[in-house]
Amino acid sequence: MRRKENCRDNAIAESYFKIIKYEWLNTFKYISSEQISDSIAEYIKWFNTKRIHSSLGYSTPLEIKAYK
Repeated sequence: MRRKENCRDNAIAESYFKIIKYEWLNTFKYISSEQISDSIAEYIKWFNTKRIHSSLGYSTPLEIKAYK
């Protein structure tokens, strides 16, 4: 078990939030927090169903889940 303050504990989450920030949130201007919430929900749906990942053999996460 890792120590509580190990910097590698959140590497996956930090990587995902970096992708959201650079691929999605920085491309639009938002007026309210509701717009941001809706936009993030839309991005997550797109990320799981349409965005291909080289680490998944150029498949989407939803396609990989269907195979298992």
